[in-house]
Amino acid sequence: MKALLYQGARDIRYEGFPDPTLADDRDVIVKMERCGICGSDLHIYTGHGFSADLGFCVGHEAVGEVVEVGRGVQRLKSGDKVMISAAVGCGACGPCLAGEINLCANNAMQCYGLSHRLEGCQAEAIRVPAADFNCAPIPEGLTADQALMLTDNLPTAWHGLRYAEVGPGKTVVVVGLGPIGLMAVEGAFVLGASRVFAIDRVPERRAIAESLGAQAFGEDAIAQIAAATSGRMADCAVEAVGADETIALAMKAVGRMGVVSVIGVNQSRGFDFPMGVSFMKNLTFRIGTCSVPKWWPELIPLIQGGRLRPERYITHQMPLSEGAEAYRLFDAREAGALKMVLTP
Repeated sequence: MKALLYQGARDIRYEGFPDPTLADDRDVIVKMERCGICGSDLHIYTGHGFSADLGFCVGHEAVGEVVEVGRGVQRLKSGDKVMISAAVGCGACGPCLAGEINLCANNAMQCYGLSHRLEGCQAEAIRVPAADFNCAPIPEGLTADQALMLTDNLPTAWHGLRYAEVGPGKTVVVVGLGPIGLMAVEGAFVLGASRVFAIDRVPERRAIAESLGAQAFGEDAIAQIAAATSGRMADCAVEAVGADETIALAMKAVGRMGVVSVIGVNQSRGFDFPMGVSFMKNLTFRIGTCSVPKWWPELIPLIQGGRLRPERYITHQMPLSEGAEAYRLFDAREAGALKMVLTP
């Protein structure tokens, strides 16, 4: 088969790769129909990945058709159209069955496309371990593009909102207006936020946030939020970039009893946590990854009912063979690039 392989910094290649095979009776093989490039994939692309491996298949977002089924699979069959959770667990322990992959009692939590440990989804075919748990039939009424957004981006945005304790009447700040940040803006209003402030350096992305009902700011965001709230600042902040600078910005943007939820991937070894200010604010700080299936029961009805439209952030659909160019465009933020979707 063909796949996108990481061969070094800014060196993604469309090359031949071994076909996936069933490694366990609970596995299935899925023929990819759509896969996405995530903002966290750019860490790998720019040479700041999660392992020292080279030549592995990248990507962790995909939907497709089941084409081969292990003998132990009970809920799926060949021909099923499925969405694949970006993060996988054993699917058999209590925490996994409760949707908390991060707490997998068998230490089986992993993500596609970070190394050779679990090859990625930007390929013509994908092996899904513990498939009855780690992928699901595409729900009735959802398009393939909507289902693709449920494999990582939308659950991550929702995770950020829930962990920031966004709710009715709250004033919310979203830092970083890539696809996940914009989904967080949209989701904040669905959860009842009264005001949403959106922060990004890119004017076009701020314009999209404003079209969703947010007040969008650039470089002088803290001063403008202070002015707009008479100095009280926001109740909640969702940080969707992961840079030290933007995490610090999110912490400044909230006021007393504020809650900050960081969902941007941060690989810093020396973040200067503002302990004194956080103490005086009684600030709550949360950071971490999303257990994707946990949020499907909440999100699927919201998409089916038209309350959330995650597919609106797809700006490019390109063939897998042009994956290197798709990465370049996304990294450079050229041509209005937001969500990049690849097809076989």
